[in-house]
Amino acid sequence: MEWNPETLQFLSQCFLNTLSPLPEPRRRAEAALAEAADRPNYGLAVLRLVAEPSVDEQIRQSAAVNFKNHLKGHWAPQPNDPVRVIIPDPEKEQIKSLIVTLMVNSSPKIQAQLSEALTIIGKHDFPKAWPTLLPEVVVTLDKLSQANDYASVNGVLAMINSLFKKFRYQFKTNELLLDLKYCLDNFAKPLLEVFKRTAGFIDQALGSGTANVSVLKGYIESQRLCYSGNDGLALVDELRASVCENISLYMEKEEEIFQKYLGGFVEAVWGLLVVVSNSSSRERLTVTAIKFLTTVSTSVHHTLFARDDILQQICQSIVIPNVMLRDEDEELFEMNYVEFIRRDMEGSDLDTRRRIACELLKGIAMNYKEKVTEKVSAQIQSLLASFAENPAANWKHKDCSIYLVVSLATKKAGGNSVSTDLVDVENFFGSVIVPELRNQDVDGFPMLKAGALKFFTMFRNQISKPVAMALLPDVVRFLTSESNVVHSYAASCIEKLLLVRDEGGRARYSAEDVSQFLLALMTNLFNALHKPESEENQYVMKCIMRVLGVANVSHEVALPCINGLATVLNRVCENPKILPLTTISGRLSSVLGIFNTLVSSPSTDEQGFYVLNTVIENLGYEVISPYISHIWVALFNRLQNHRTVKFIKSLVIFMSLFLVKHGYQNLVSSMNAVQPDVFLTILEQFWIPNLKLITGSIEMKLTSVASTRLICESLSPSDSKLWGKMLDSIVTLLSRPEEDRVEEDLEVRILAKLLVIVPHLSTFTMLGGKKRTLFEKLMIRSNFWFHLWETFLLKLSYGMIYVSLTALRFIRLRHDNLMMEAAEWFLVIHYGSDNFQCYHVYKHADLLHPINWVR
Repeated sequence: MEWNPETLQFLSQCFLNTLSPLPEPRRRAEAALAEAADRPNYGLAVLRLVAEPSVDEQIRQSAAVNFKNHLKGHWAPQPNDPVRVIIPDPEKEQIKSLIVTLMVNSSPKIQAQLSEALTIIGKHDFPKAWPTLLPEVVVTLDKLSQANDYASVNGVLAMINSLFKKFRYQFKTNELLLDLKYCLDNFAKPLLEVFKRTAGFIDQALGSGTANVSVLKGYIESQRLCYSGNDGLALVDELRASVCENISLYMEKEEEIFQKYLGGFVEAVWGLLVVVSNSSSRERLTVTAIKFLTTVSTSVHHTLFARDDILQQICQSIVIPNVMLRDEDEELFEMNYVEFIRRDMEGSDLDTRRRIACELLKGIAMNYKEKVTEKVSAQIQSLLASFAENPAANWKHKDCSIYLVVSLATKKAGGNSVSTDLVDVENFFGSVIVPELRNQDVDGFPMLKAGALKFFTMFRNQISKPVAMALLPDVVRFLTSESNVVHSYAASCIEKLLLVRDEGGRARYSAEDVSQFLLALMTNLFNALHKPESEENQYVMKCIMRVLGVANVSHEVALPCINGLATVLNRVCENPKILPLTTISGRLSSVLGIFNTLVSSPSTDEQGFYVLNTVIENLGYEVISPYISHIWVALFNRLQNHRTVKFIKSLVIFMSLFLVKHGYQNLVSSMNAVQPDVFLTILEQFWIPNLKLITGSIEMKLTSVASTRLICESLSPSDSKLWGKMLDSIVTLLSRPEEDRVEEDLEVRILAKLLVIVPHLSTFTMLGGKKRTLFEKLMIRSNFWFHLWETFLLKLSYGMIYVSLTALRFIRLRHDNLMMEAAEWFLVIHYGSDNFQCYHVYKHADLLHPINWVR
C-alpha cells in the first residue's frame, strides 16, 4: 500500500465510517480495513495517517487504535494462526524510525495508543532487535525535561515504564541479565538527571510562589514515574508510596550502600505512619510504609527498634489503629463475605493494613520477643478493659484483641498446632471467647462472633475435649446465623475440630461424640445452604463431607441427609452450568485467579496445581490460550522467588500433562512467548534433573511418556547433550522402584478416583443409550456434590443405598439422567463392574436389590 493522496482519502473515509452509528457503513469500513491489513505497508500507511495534522483528531485517534491492534496481530508470528501475514522487515524498520517522535508530539489520547503500540514492538524486539530505541528515548527525554514540557516527559516515562515491565516477570537467565545491564548502563544515569532536574523545578516553583496544582501535578507525576489520575493529597500519597517501595528495594538489594541514609528514612516513615494510620483513605501508603519498617526490623539494623519507648509508640500509634476495624471492613463483611473470608481466614490479606501491621510486630519480635510480648499483652488487656466498660460501644476493641492474639500466634513445627505467649490460651478462651459462643443471639455483633469462632478454630488443639464438646452445640447453633461469614466460620470450626488428632495419630473426636447432636448438625448445615449467597458455600459443603466421613449415619439421620442432598442436586440440575465459550472464559479467569493465589504459597501450591491440572485436562487449547502467558508468569515467579522440591515436581508433572494434552509445540511456543528460549532453560535446569524424583504410578507414567515424546519430537540434533541427559533421567525414573505413597486426605483420594476413572467412563453406555464422559459433567455441574454423594454412600448399608437411589429416580426423567448416571458410577467404583452389569440388566424392571451388588 503506497502512501499517496488516494490512500490518505481511502483510510480517512474508512476510519470515519467506523465511527458511524449506522451498522451498514460501519461493517463495510471494517471489512475494507481488514482486507487492506494483509497488504504490505498497511501499518506504515496508518501510522502516517496518525501523523497527518490536516486529518480530524477523531479519525486519527481511531487510526491509532487500529494501528495498535494491527501490531498485536501482525508484528510477530502467532502460534495459533501460522498463516497470518506478518509485517515485512523493511516496513518494521520504518515504523520504528517514526513512532517515538510521533508519540511525543501527539495529543494525550493518541499518545496513549502509540505508547501501547511501542510497548508491543518492544516486547518482541527490544533491546537486541531495536538498539536505537533507548538512545533515542534518552535524547528525547533530556530535551523535553530541559524545555519543562512535563506532559510529554510523563508520556515518555510511562512508555518506558511499560516497556521495562516485561523484565519483572521473566525467569532469570544470562540473556536477561545482559539485557538488564544494557538498560541500566544506558538509562539509569539519564533518569537520575531528569529526577534531579524535576526536583529543582519543584523547589523553584515553591520558592517563587508561582506553584499551582496543574504545574505541581506534572512534576509529581514525573517523580513517581507513572500517572495515577488523582488530585491533591492522593497524588502526593502515591508518590510517597512509590518512594517507600524504592527504599524497600534498596534495603533488599543494596543494604550496605543504603545504610548511611537508613536512619533518616526510618524516622521520616515512622512519623508519616503516626499521621496516616488514623486515615482510612490512605491504605496503600500505610501498607508500603509498614512493609519498609518490617524489612528494616528483620535486618541487621533491628536495633533501631530496640528502645522501649519506640516499641510502645509502634504498638499504640501504628499497630492498634491499623488493626482496629474500619467502616470498609464492616461493609466487606456484609456485602462480600467470600472476599472477607479469603482475606481473614485464608491469609490472602497480606497487603491489607490489618495483616501488615501484625507482620511488623512479628518482624520486631524476631529479635525482641519478650519486649514485644510485654507491650502487646498490655495493649490487649487495655482493649478488653475498654470493652468491659461499654460492650455495645467498644465491641471493636474486643475484636481487635482477638485479632492480635490469632494473627501473632506461631505455628509449631511438624504439625497444625499454634501457640502464643501473649495470653494464657485457656484463660483467654474461657473469659473472652466462651461468652461470645454462649450468647443466644446468633445475629448480634456478627463480626465479634466470627472472631470468636476463628479463635476456637485456630486453637482447637489446645482446647480440651470436654470443653470443646460442651461448646459444640453452641457452634452448631451458629450455623443458623443469617450472616454468611458467621455460619461459614461455624461450619469451618466443626470441620477442623473433626480433624484433630491426639498423640499417636488417633482421632480426638469419634462417631459417638458426634452422634448426640448429629441430627441438629445435619439439619442446620443443609438449612445453611438455603440462605442467600450460601447456596454453594464451600465451607458448609466441606463440613457436610467431613461429618459424613466421621459419623455413623442412622436411619433417623439418613432421611434428612437424603432429602437435603436431593434438593441441592435437583437445584443444580435445574440450572445446569453448560456454559457458552464466552461464559466459560469469564469463569476461567476467576478459577485461574484462585490458582494464582494458591500456587504463590508453599502451603497451598499443591492445591493450586490440582486446579491448574484440571483446567488443562478438560479445556481445549483455544479456550486456555488467552490465559496461558499469565499462568507461566505466575509459575516462573514462584520458581524464581521461592522454589521447593515439591513445587518443582508439581511443575514437571504439569508440563508433562500440558505436553501430552496439547502437544509439545504449544508447550514450547507458549513458554517462549513469555521469555525467549526460556523452555530450554527450564528443561535443562529443572525438568531433566528432577524427573527422576517423581513418585506415584500415574505421575511416573505421565512424566515418562511426556519426556519420551519430548526427546523424539522436540529436541533437535544440536541439543544432543540435553537429549542424552533426558534419556538418562527417563531410564533412572523407570528403573527405580516406586516409593510408598503417603496416605492422602479424603478429598484427594476422591479426586484421584475421578482422574483414574476418566479413561474408562467413555466406554460405558449409560442410561438412555448415550455415551458421554461423566467426568466432564461433574466438572461442569458443581462436582462437589457428586463427591459428597460418594462419601455419603460409603457410610450407608446396601439397603440404604437402595433408598437413596430410589429417592433420586424422579430426577432422572427430567434431568438427562445425570443423577442416575452418577449413582451407576459409584456402583462401578465401589461394587465392581461385574455387579454393575448385573444391576444394569434389571434396572428398567425396578428390581434393584442389594444382592446384585455383592462382590
